[in-house]
Amino acid sequence: MNGEPNLSTTERSLYMLAGLGLAAAAAKPRPNPLLNVLALAGGSYLAWRGYVGQCPVKAALMGSHENDRLAHNS
Repeated sequence: MNGEPNLSTTERSLYMLAGLGLAAAAAKPRPNPLLNVLALAGGSYLAWRGYVGQCPVKAALMGSHENDRLAHNS
């Protein structure tokens, strides 16, 4: 949660929409309750990432500038 957001407003909106949709799908009864729990957890995580505006996967793919600054200051 440290640092600046690395997601654009559009990306944040999509994360939140997908997360809330997945969490809402968890409300549908299924024979295997583990699927409900996984959908709720995954949806909550996506929605939270959208709210916070930081995605560790995008940071890893795009390259984190924090590592460059730490290495440069040493």
